[in-house]
Amino acid sequence: MLHVACDGEGFARARGFTRDTLRGWSLDHCRDDAVLVVTELVSNAVKHAVPSAPAGAPEVRLGLALGRARLTLTVSDPGDNAPVFQPSDGCALREHGRGLGIVDALAEEWGWAPRPPAGKTVWATLSTRTLT
Repeated sequence: MLHVACDGEGFARARGFTRDTLRGWSLDHCRDDAVLVVTELVSNAVKHAVPSAPAGAPEVRLGLALGRARLTLTVSDPGDNAPVFQPSDGCALREHGRGLGIVDALAEEWGWAPRPPAGKTVWATLSTRTLT
């Protein structure tokens, strides 16, 4: 579990934590997709959940869990708002609103759950099988 600071250094630490953990688990073949998914989920948490959080230090946490043939990535944040998936409108030049589309394309599945008393956890699973 990694507490992610809500700044550029926090994003860099989240990516580094993901790369290092996957290297330790001999999952280098999953690294690029996992880092991209983590970046999108953490970015969404910081952009959408942290500003609506109660006063105080916002807490965003990253978790990685290895299961049988799958890797689960979790990002917990203080926001109660559900993630909003916007299906592609065909505009390849749009700068914002594509994050969950990227997660949806790379993950086997993804979703979210409330985290009582306040907040939520957004999760995504990736296959750990190597392509042959």
